[in-house]
Amino acid sequence: MASKMASCIFCKIIKGDIPCFKLYESEKTLAFLDINPLSRGHALVIPKFHGAKLTDIPDEQLSEILPIAKKLVTATGAVEYNILQNNGRGAHQEVDHVHFHMIPKPNAEEGLGVGWPQQKTDMDKLKALFEDIKGKM
Repeated sequence: MASKMASCIFCKIIKGDIPCFKLYESEKTLAFLDINPLSRGHALVIPKFHGAKLTDIPDEQLSEILPIAKKLVTATGAVEYNILQNNGRGAHQEVDHVHFHMIPKPNAEEGLGVGWPQQKTDMDKLKALFEDIKGKM
C-alpha cells in the first residue's frame, strides 16, 4: 500500500507535493478543480484516505463527500450536473484513488456524455437476483 500511495497523484496533491486549485479541505476530504475538465466548474471530491475502489474506503471517511459535492453545485451555479464515481479500468477509472466528479452539464456539447445500454428484463430472474442480493445486505 505504501508504494502505491507514494506514486499516487492524488496522495501527492493531498500532501502538497503537487499543486491544485483547492476548493475545500478538511481532515478527511479534499475538493479541487479538475485540470482536464469536461465543462466549466468540473471538480473532484476525494477522501484523503487512500483506496483504489469505493469498497476500500471506510464508511466514516466518506461522510463529507456528498455534502461537499452539493456545495460545489451551488458554488458553480450548475443547474444540471452529474456526480460520477468510477471503479476499475473497465468502468473508466484512471486514477487508483477513489474520487467523485461533480460535472456541470450546461449544454449538449459540454459535460458528461453517457450511454445507457438497457437490457430486457426477465422478471423471474430479476426476482431471484433480488433475493440473492437482499440476503447479503
